[in-house]
Amino acid sequence: MSLARPASPPARATVREWTGLAVIALPCMLYSMDLTVLNLAIPSITEDLKPTASQLLWIVDIYGFFVAGLLVTMGTLGDRIGRRRLLLIGALAFGVASVLAALSTSANMLIATRALLGVAGATLAPSTLSLIRNMFLDPAERTVAIGVWISSYSAGAVLGPVLGGVLLQFFPWGSVFLIGVPVMVLLLVLGPFLLPEYRDPDAGRLDLASAALSLGAVLAAIYGIKQIAEHGPDAVPALSIALGALGAALGWIFARRQGRLANPMIDLALFRLPAFAVSLAAYMLACFVMFGLFLYNAQYLQLVLGLSPLHAGLWSVPGAGAFIVGSMVVSALVRRMRPAYVMGGGLAVAALGFAMLVVLPESSAQGGLAWLVASAVISSLGLAPVFTLATDLVVGSAPPERAGVASAISETSSEFGGALGIAILGSIGAAIYRSTMADAVPAGLAGAAEVEAARSTLGGALALAGQIGGSAGAELLDAGRAALLHGLRLVAGICAAVLLIVAGLVAFRLRGAGQANAPAAPGAAALPER
Repeated sequence: MSLARPASPPARATVREWTGLAVIALPCMLYSMDLTVLNLAIPSITEDLKPTASQLLWIVDIYGFFVAGLLVTMGTLGDRIGRRRLLLIGALAFGVASVLAALSTSANMLIATRALLGVAGATLAPSTLSLIRNMFLDPAERTVAIGVWISSYSAGAVLGPVLGGVLLQFFPWGSVFLIGVPVMVLLLVLGPFLLPEYRDPDAGRLDLASAALSLGAVLAAIYGIKQIAEHGPDAVPALSIALGALGAALGWIFARRQGRLANPMIDLALFRLPAFAVSLAAYMLACFVMFGLFLYNAQYLQLVLGLSPLHAGLWSVPGAGAFIVGSMVVSALVRRMRPAYVMGGGLAVAALGFAMLVVLPESSAQGGLAWLVASAVISSLGLAPVFTLATDLVVGSAPPERAGVASAISETSSEFGGALGIAILGSIGAAIYRSTMADAVPAGLAGAAEVEAARSTLGGALALAGQIGGSAGAELLDAGRAALLHGLRLVAGICAAVLLIVAGLVAFRLRGAGQANAPAAPGAAALPER
């Protein structure tokens, strides 16, 4: 009678894999930078290209729309044609589109090139994350690698405004788009040597109908959500409801189709795995609170405390730095505690950070700036392990040959969470502001448009206060700041409550997970392309 040999431990990563991780992190950092530098260039673009209000909105939004809508399609495509191949194709397209965007001579041309950037950008997250899944077979090393991957986005968010500000100081607005060109050239040169190729050897053909349904469902839903966030739920009820219903209907048809296909884009059985479903929900809700409150933090720094955009951006660095630190200590924490307790504890710490904003002081003299920065540091330290481990669990629970689509689902959930946070929490804060300011702006102070603007936003109240001046202007400004702060405090309390509920869910539902990822079963790993 022969005894079965014990399963050999997963192979450890070599210098090639760790160097390849550094190359992978570059396009991720660039993706995050591209979302931030455009906002700085908007005034120059407006002066040069003279876009209409609608065109300006599409210049800003179309990149994110195409990224969100194509993530699942690109993740599935990478599993079929090869993840490295898709990443390099996307890098080439991103570099070309960046040059075209920089050379745009009209608003419509810039919209078109931004759309192409979104198509190319959709290849980056699923390709890079699924490559990490195959490059780092050891669960502990993979957790570290995903922590680096997550941190690269935070680094891009910090570097984007600084680098963009320097470029705009000395060069035309098109220079902000050229930041990505050398990064993509470096990826194209080093990628074939440092990144291995992986694909699903048994993958079928890409179902174009499923791809179209996926794109339509995500675009309709996110566009409807953004309409509510930008105009309020009462301004465009018919459009927002119709788009939401269309997105839900297309999503239902998409899910039904996946259940009937022999080679579906998404294996619906993944959602029955607790590690996958619960981690995905935690990731989405963490994005919900983080993006939803970020809007208020920026307004508090600039409109309440009176900081310039540059100084407000610099004061966001401690929070981003804390996020990077939190991402990098995850691997040490999961060696001592179960992932469920690390994630649950992180969510509880983040809830404490958000709860601090419930008693946020009204001015910098009262410690408002220090209190806000401390809150950002604490909440970032708590959320970073959640982002890292949730991503690790989502990708690790899927078979290696399906890592591309699992990565895409993870990133799509973060897009939905962020959009919902901005829409729902933004609408709550806007309703509180309007209710508080309804009687604080007498109709006789100025024209109807100015009065309505002051009753709608603190920026409008600030502009009207500057027009009327004197004690009346000062009282109006104080009322507007108090109204914004009231909304911020209430929204922060909602965020803290949501995080505590999610912390309990995660600790209970994932308590059986002994490691962040169990080693892959023998024979489960995807074969490298020969």
